[in-house]
Amino acid sequence: MRSTIALFDIDGTLLNADGAGRRAVEAALRELLGLTSVDLSGVEFAGRTDPWIVTAALRQHGAEVDDGLVDRVLERYVQYLPGELERAEAFRVLPGVRELLSSLRSRSDVALGLGTGNTEAAAQAKLDRGELRHFFSFGGFGSDHQERSELIRAGLRRGLQELGLSFEQCRVIVIGDTPHDVTAARAIGAQCIAVCTSRYDASALEEAGADWVVPTLQSPEVAAAFVS
Repeated sequence: MRSTIALFDIDGTLLNADGAGRRAVEAALRELLGLTSVDLSGVEFAGRTDPWIVTAALRQHGAEVDDGLVDRVLERYVQYLPGELERAEAFRVLPGVRELLSSLRSRSDVALGLGTGNTEAAAQAKLDRGELRHFFSFGGFGSDHQERSELIRAGLRRGLQELGLSFEQCRVIVIGDTPHDVTAARAIGAQCIAVCTSRYDASALEEAGADWVVPTLQSPEVAAAFVS
């Protein structure tokens, strides 16, 4: 039986963090830019990487952007994030997530990884809040690359290393909730399950080219997709 590497997005796919990430970014920007208020209404979050979001936010507030400043904001963001997650009253793991991950984890032919725009530290903080960290042993993160396709590629590479297999010997499925996830999957030659649990509806995800578009990860089509 051919092995499958599954790369899961976090925000909007596995869980809803109730805006904790946005609030942590705002706090970091206020501190490091010396601002009393921060407006991120013009910054796209869904499907973007943490470095991309911070870069866009800095430019929106007139800062001179360089890698050092982006890294400092990300460092402070990660320090603010656990507190914001703890205070996020509407934080929730999305429907079907625990059941799907438990089922896939029990299979010898499936390797569970992450493909998320969060930095690795931010990803772990969110997974810890949702008690999901133990499901994943590798991944690609926003701390690997600002572009989503490249961090997905990093997650794939780690999955192949863990399995000791080549790309040709595996199926690769990216699971996400935005057209950016679909595009990144296509860029690395993977299939994509797109779930309508965030801001994008089925038509937008179908137009992006997802192989499967489902309302939630409870949908029977999700389990069927993992039958190789």
